[in-house]
Amino acid sequence: MSTGKLTIDLDAIAANWRALDGMTNCATGAVIKADAYGLGADRVGRALLKAGARQFFVAYAEEGADLRQAIGPDASIYILSGHMSGDTDMIADLALTPVLNSLDQLTRHFEALPGRPFGIQLDTGMNRLGMEWDEWSAVAGIALAQGPDLVMSHLACADEPDHPMNAYQLDLFRRMTEGTGVPLSFAATGGILLGKDYHFEITRPGIGLYGGQPFAAARPVVRLDLPVAQVRHLEAGEVVGYGNSWQARRPTRIASVVAGYADGLLRSLSNKGALWAGNTPCPLVGRVSMDTITVDVTDLEEVPSALTMIGPNQSVDDLASVAGTIGYEILTSLGSRYNRRYHSA
Repeated sequence: MSTGKLTIDLDAIAANWRALDGMTNCATGAVIKADAYGLGADRVGRALLKAGARQFFVAYAEEGADLRQAIGPDASIYILSGHMSGDTDMIADLALTPVLNSLDQLTRHFEALPGRPFGIQLDTGMNRLGMEWDEWSAVAGIALAQGPDLVMSHLACADEPDHPMNAYQLDLFRRMTEGTGVPLSFAATGGILLGKDYHFEITRPGIGLYGGQPFAAARPVVRLDLPVAQVRHLEAGEVVGYGNSWQARRPTRIASVVAGYADGLLRSLSNKGALWAGNTPCPLVGRVSMDTITVDVTDLEEVPSALTMIGPNQSVDDLASVAGTIGYEILTSLGSRYNRRYHSA
């Protein structure tokens, strides 16, 4: 094995979807943008379709096109960036549903594809995508007359259950959608966990499907094992890696491990954290370079052929905490050079 092995548990993804679905009394979709958070939208999409998902959400029309080829015609695919310039033929040919975010997109869609499905996104305070109160008030009658498939918004602070922004956005969303008679969608993973007031007609779990916080009960989805290319012996005082950023304080064995920032191991992990040999942590020492990291394996009786970066003793979120980031970034950074293995019953 000359590259790392990334094991992706499709059964766990399906189980996480079913668990989140079981928390609600409405339809449960699935967010599989960014290539299913880096894990392969084709394989993940088919697994979730088999589990029962019928509404999928991606970021861009190109992602929707790839997903349609993978899962076939029997599900809705919503494009969260909306109907962008140049997307018309792709949306029409592949039966994609843009979630319109502005008056410009509304006009583009109604002129180019009259009568074709669409959704609407409202901005309830995140100030990212969607129509604000005044814009929506001006076009709501026109938009609703065309029969949108859904009206949605997005929570800014759902991973903080007590944050006052959650209740503020919920109140605003209710006022902006009162009397529309259209299916409503407000909750992603964090919103599902906030409770039934946030669920409405369709939920959109994302990170919780892939084993990430804030869904603490999620089954782990990813394991990353990295091969050891070489072991060398250092005397006290010798240094390791670019910039001589780590110096041995004792006779030390250093394993050179085949993976680096080109594979999604963030440079902020330099001289931080650990890889694992079974239940034994092995400190990552020196800088993360493009293709290689160096690990102190002095305390191992025998150095294995591979060390585990993500697995039973270190979750995606554990690694993210060490790197000073979030699980989303760890997952979506996982590189294309890994030997990917999909597990499914």
